[in-house]
Amino acid sequence: MNSILQNESFFKGKVVLDVGCGTGILSLFAAKAGAAHVYGVDMSSIAEQAQEIVKKNGYEDRVTIIRGKVEEIQLPVDGVDIIISEWMGYFLFYESMLNSVIYARDKWLRPGGVVMPDVATVSLCAIEDAEYRHDKIDFWDNVYGFNMDCIKKIALAEPLVDVVDPDQVSTDVCLIKRIDISDCSVEDCTFKVPFTLTAQRNDYLHALVAYFDVSFTKMHKPIGFSTSPAVTPTHWKQTVFYLKDAITICKGEKITGTLECRPNDKNERDLDVVIEYNFEGKMGPGNTTHARMDYRMR
Repeated sequence: MNSILQNESFFKGKVVLDVGCGTGILSLFAAKAGAAHVYGVDMSSIAEQAQEIVKKNGYEDRVTIIRGKVEEIQLPVDGVDIIISEWMGYFLFYESMLNSVIYARDKWLRPGGVVMPDVATVSLCAIEDAEYRHDKIDFWDNVYGFNMDCIKKIALAEPLVDVVDPDQVSTDVCLIKRIDISDCSVEDCTFKVPFTLTAQRNDYLHALVAYFDVSFTKMHKPIGFSTSPAVTPTHWKQTVFYLKDAITICKGEKITGTLECRPNDKNERDLDVVIEYNFEGKMGPGNTTHARMDYRMR
């Protein structure tokens, strides 16, 4: 919203495409900012409510809602000047609409046109989270005297989307992925990258936490937002990947590894994430660790 309203001169007289418009709120902001015309596209039934909302607010002459897949619809114009979209999903890529934004960009964005937002990054840190792990994961080791660790394996494989208390963060932050939506490809959603995290205090590590930032760098007034644990929570929260076992780490020690992300073979909006990590510490249990964890975001 702020990226639009704080850059009204950027929108004035422009033709705008809103990919995955939902209720049409971004389309309305673009029209209010002075866009010549806005085309909002959504494949779900919410498009019908969006049409009604546009009409009730008196913007039907400058906002057109189209129901359908971006990949299948036709626009009544040859090109657009700006593409706006809240395409981001959990862990940036889970259930995201980035593929649709890339398709729209390649088909309709005029030379010199802008995608909003245009830059996104994913970062990683590690946390202490003994209480949750004990209650929700290690609980399955002994359920009223019965071993149910098969369910523990399932619980470990499913990343948790939740708000992380910034006081739980025990390491520095590592940037693991940057994409420029102006020229990225669908293949950029598949990657394997290294990471190194350095402990900022003596602590236990129970999980790795991923979050994303997005930026609108082409605006007259550049702006952006973060989903970091250090800022006010958003509806994307953070994505928590629990480790196989707790790690005892001392200040200055490092945990290293790789994170691999790829769309699921059966559903490209789902993700398979593989994290391999290594740690060699000087004290306590878990002072030497090499492990691989396979996670499913479904």
